[in-house]
Amino acid sequence: MFPLKDTVMGASTFFASALPHDVCGSNGLPLTPNSIKILGRFQILKTITHPRLCQYVDITRGKHERLVVAAEHCENSLEDLLRERKPVSSSKILCIAYEVLQGLQYMNKHGMVHRALSPCNILLDQKGHVKLAKFGLYHMTAQGVDVDFPIGYPSYLAPEVIAQGIGKPSDHTQCEKPLPSGPKSDVWSLGVILFELCMGRKLFQSLEIAERLKFILMLGCVDDIVTVLAEEHGCLDIIKDLSENAITLLKKCLTFQPSKRQVFKELLHDSLFSEVSSLYPPFHKPAGLFSSSPRCANLTLPEDISQLCKDEDNDYLAERSIEEVYYLWCLAGGDLEKELVNKEIIRSKPPVCTLPNFLLEDGESFGQGRDRSSLLDDTTVTLSLCQLRNRLKDVGGEAFYPLLEDDQPALPHSNSSNELSAAATLPLIIRERDTEYQLNRIVLFDRLLKAYPYKKNQIWKEARVDIPPLLRGITWAALLGVEGAIEAKYDAIDKDTPIPTDRQIEVDIPRCHQYDELLSSPEGHAKFRRVLKAWVVSHPNLVYWQGLDSLCAPFLYLNFNNEALAYACMSAFIPKYLYNFFLKDNSHVIQEYLTVFSQMIAFHDPELSNHLNEIGFIPDLYAIPWFLTMFTHVFPLHKIFHLWDTLLLGNSSFPFCIGVAILQQLRDRLLANGFNECILLFSDLPEIDIERCVRESINLFRWTPKSATYRQYAQPPRAAPESNGTRSSMSCFSADYQEAPRSDLSRDSIKLDDLKAEVSPRISAEDLIDLCELTGPSHSKTPVKKTKPSKPKLLVVDIRNSEDFNRGHISGSINVPFASAFTAEGDLIQCPATATLQSFKGRVVVIVGNAVKNTAAFAAHLVKNKYPRVCILDGGINKIKPTGLLTVPSPQI
Repeated sequence: MFPLKDTVMGASTFFASALPHDVCGSNGLPLTPNSIKILGRFQILKTITHPRLCQYVDITRGKHERLVVAAEHCENSLEDLLRERKPVSSSKILCIAYEVLQGLQYMNKHGMVHRALSPCNILLDQKGHVKLAKFGLYHMTAQGVDVDFPIGYPSYLAPEVIAQGIGKPSDHTQCEKPLPSGPKSDVWSLGVILFELCMGRKLFQSLEIAERLKFILMLGCVDDIVTVLAEEHGCLDIIKDLSENAITLLKKCLTFQPSKRQVFKELLHDSLFSEVSSLYPPFHKPAGLFSSSPRCANLTLPEDISQLCKDEDNDYLAERSIEEVYYLWCLAGGDLEKELVNKEIIRSKPPVCTLPNFLLEDGESFGQGRDRSSLLDDTTVTLSLCQLRNRLKDVGGEAFYPLLEDDQPALPHSNSSNELSAAATLPLIIRERDTEYQLNRIVLFDRLLKAYPYKKNQIWKEARVDIPPLLRGITWAALLGVEGAIEAKYDAIDKDTPIPTDRQIEVDIPRCHQYDELLSSPEGHAKFRRVLKAWVVSHPNLVYWQGLDSLCAPFLYLNFNNEALAYACMSAFIPKYLYNFFLKDNSHVIQEYLTVFSQMIAFHDPELSNHLNEIGFIPDLYAIPWFLTMFTHVFPLHKIFHLWDTLLLGNSSFPFCIGVAILQQLRDRLLANGFNECILLFSDLPEIDIERCVRESINLFRWTPKSATYRQYAQPPRAAPESNGTRSSMSCFSADYQEAPRSDLSRDSIKLDDLKAEVSPRISAEDLIDLCELTGPSHSKTPVKKTKPSKPKLLVVDIRNSEDFNRGHISGSINVPFASAFTAEGDLIQCPATATLQSFKGRVVVIVGNAVKNTAAFAAHLVKNKYPRVCILDGGINKIKPTGLLTVPSPQI
């Protein structure tokens, strides 16, 4: 979007037509309210940016089908010129016409027709340049079908529009639509407006509306419409004084037959604009972040570089995009409906005044005055930025231009840097509503994302603090490593040819996050269909499973106007977190995943694990929808956003920790209930504190050894990307265990049945060495114990017999022979070694032995005794022997 500059923001409102409550669609579902349909169609208007068009910003839905639209606005319009009642010069007429045609042509490229062109909708900025307002009303209302008022102004309607009349569908379940107006109807409207400017007065003011429409239709009987209009309004002399080019333009616009009327492109390239066209360089829309063309292709710097540093009025806010300013305005307390109420555009009516005088049994009422609220109020209210500017008065200029190459703290300095630093420690939900904090985060992320992928590492670093909601969609794409010409790749996929999964997709979409207005709109359904179908078609080795629609929802919501980016994000997300989950036969993948999850429950919360296993409430009964949809099936979107902000920073094992964190929030209820109650509890999941869930899942992840969540069916190591001169942003938090180079000390794959038989997870010898803080000397690859004193992170329990233990054991380990460790009831037999084990309760405990069955059984006994963080050394003591780590105790003399 363009910077706000010297324009302002305005709000206008209208009502969508109400639908009957007792009518259903052909699919048996209630009809989608017209306001929802309009809201969905509106979204594409936000992407249409041109210097001659007022930028659409937002639309909100109120009560009783009310819609409020926020858009760029200018205080002056051609209406003001007409009020002066002075003819406009021919040269200015040509300039105005050329600028209007530029805007109309750009609209037409995007399939838009204005239809409501009038002097009040042709605004003038402070430099006198044209900006077309309300150009999307005809599009968003489905050519006027979804509203009870006509689109357009009687005096400016083209003859073919009047001849067609205003048709409304008689049956709401049928898609009856009037023939849409074409772009040539806007050419006629422009001709009428230009004629009025030439005369310095409005046409048809003395005629009633019906007479005006009749007069316009009668113009088809005359040869020279311009002359007839001039004679009718007594301004023939003024018309004769116009330049030849101006008269030619009027005649070309006011051609009665649409087939003979020229289109925008023909008019713009006409010789009558030869002198004007050179004043307007061609418009190039800035390349997007994932464009195939260089983003700096059309970048031009002024000859005098000091012009870039010109600081005239210090209005840094005006340099930000309209979208950003509006977002900050809302955070600062801005409310569209409230602004309209204050200006008395929205008026509340006492309920007693709406009662009818007479009511029949069938519900038909009489005696009510006509409700004029359904008619269009064309007023646009200017949104004041005073409150926002007051909130940001202490923000210094450097906050708007943070240095990226400097060794700076995460937050830019400002006059209120202390308050800003304090804000960074507040809960996320408060930070997201803090105007000053969000300004700093938005500006910083905006600059970093413009430097993507060069600044990928810094994006990761800042995302660990938080992600500004306004830029969440594009930031997620950067975190997922989306690059390249995604638009071309998406366009190349066949999304139209019928495929077997079409029926299932059609059934699933109307049930997917339909509480959200955007995703429940017909436009949202169509986008859902295309993105899901593109994914299915482009992944022939995978199939559509129920839940894929839920997985798509967050990406589509955040990138509603960029299906290609939603598809690219989804295509990058699934291999990382759900590798092979969507195979036709995915049972082995799912079963391994659930088994590892079950081991994670036992690792972090043995008491809960014991209880769930005793009542038979296994993860297969509740966790498949969690992981198959990465929790999008069980949480609303606003919770998913905060959850995935952290999930995308973690590796593929992080979802296990989220699952355990959810169970721990429900811990008391689960421990107090049996199987049936737990089933009922999970059929309608209670409210989950998502911030607490994220916080606890991070803590659980830090306590989990990397190799404990190893899965043989996880995504195999990918080829290392080409270096672009920056260090990798991957850390132990974000890198998968599978990505690390394999060695003799790495974890080995085991059969699924063997994995299921083990209660506790295995860890690799590499992890054990790392957690024991063992390193090799400078000239040797053999690890040795660090000399500096440090608190041990874990306890190694060697369960071999004492003879084997004395022949060689891991330094710092204790010996608890398996044969004499437990009583018949499964309790630990008290001895000095078990006392040490008891003192380490709560830290990681690694069981080491010779026989796998014994180590697994020993670990299971500890879990039964509610010992958390118990794991098994994969490969046993034999994995450690070649490293030279085993020590022999000194003989006692």
